Amino acid sequence: MKSKNILHDIKSKSLKEVKNEINDILSKLEKKDIDLKAFSNDYQRLIQLNNLIDTIFKQKAKNISSSTNKKIKK
Repeated sequence: MKSKNILHDIKSKSLKEVKNEINDILSKLEKKDIDLKAFSNDYQRLIQLNNLIDTIFKQKAKNISSSTNKKIKK
């Protein structure tokens, strides 16, 4: 699985954990009293989390496509 420079602590998370963290960050970002530095850090974290989700789904799609092709060839 290509990692797209995903941080190790993010790579080890399950999809459910990633979803929960994204929801937490989005809730924080919706508050009006967030400072710019925190916003920037949270935004970068969201990008990393999104990259992990993208990587996982691409791998799952590849696996599904591969198994579908094997079944068709039989």
